[in-house]
Amino acid sequence: MSETRYTHEEWSSEQSDASVSVDGHDLSVAFFDSAEEGEVDTANEDPPIVFLHGIPTWSYLWRDVAPAVAEATDRRVIVPDMLGYGNSAMHDGFDRSVRAQELMLRELLDELEIDEFALVAHDIGGGAAVRYAAHRPGEVSDLVMANAVCYDSWPVEFISNLGLPDTADQAPEEFQSMLEGAFRQGLYGDDADETFVEGIAAPWTTETGQVSLCRNAVATNTNHTTEIDYGQIEADLLCLWGADDVMQPLEYGQRLAEEVGGEVVELDAYHWVVEDRPERFAEEVSQFLAE
Repeated sequence: MSETRYTHEEWSSEQSDASVSVDGHDLSVAFFDSAEEGEVDTANEDPPIVFLHGIPTWSYLWRDVAPAVAEATDRRVIVPDMLGYGNSAMHDGFDRSVRAQELMLRELLDELEIDEFALVAHDIGGGAAVRYAAHRPGEVSDLVMANAVCYDSWPVEFISNLGLPDTADQAPEEFQSMLEGAFRQGLYGDDADETFVEGIAAPWTTETGQVSLCRNAVATNTNHTTEIDYGQIEADLLCLWGADDVMQPLEYGQRLAEEVGGEVVELDAYHWVVEDRPERFAEEVSQFLAE
């Protein structure tokens, strides 16, 4: 897994599309589905695994990990672009909060006729994940939270600033340079994989993408993870955390594991733990889901 499995163009070409209705809006959702790629035994009755990205990433974040977990577990994996991200709907006129992403996920899984699944989530994808697991505990069998938002851990200053009105009007070159710098600085090693940096920033390099990312940023709302009852979560929980993350500190994962009941595994990584430690990450997820 040391070599990047997909370029962002290749990943995009492998995605499928579905239409979902959220808050009365019909919206397109792009997603990777390993069943479409013939990579899993479709007769396997174990629950599929859904991977959720955060901000300012998209499903490409999981390009190495999700297929590896599908292969190791022989389970179907589904990796959507959240609303406003990647190749999903980006136009103005709909909510992009984790509340809306929770609703999107249920609509998408209804379309795919899935009623039980495991959830693996990073960053604000974790906000949608804990909401879903608390509101529909019978549907989520397992929950992996990776440097993910919960309680009052977010938004961080960088994302709050992305949501300022002036950011949408920033010069494209300046905007792209800022993003690429953030991706490089969030990695553990000194030598960033430029394929990752280019690919993860790709959706935001157009005018529509830049505005959409700003809309996504302004939709980050702490109340959406402080209003829920974490005690309602029944899923088996693993907090798989880059221990040196300053944006989503380890103590939030420890607090979540203590309250819900679960395990904490620390990895030598910063915030982009999925990119820092893809092989170890995939191994830990696969092992956890096999228990």
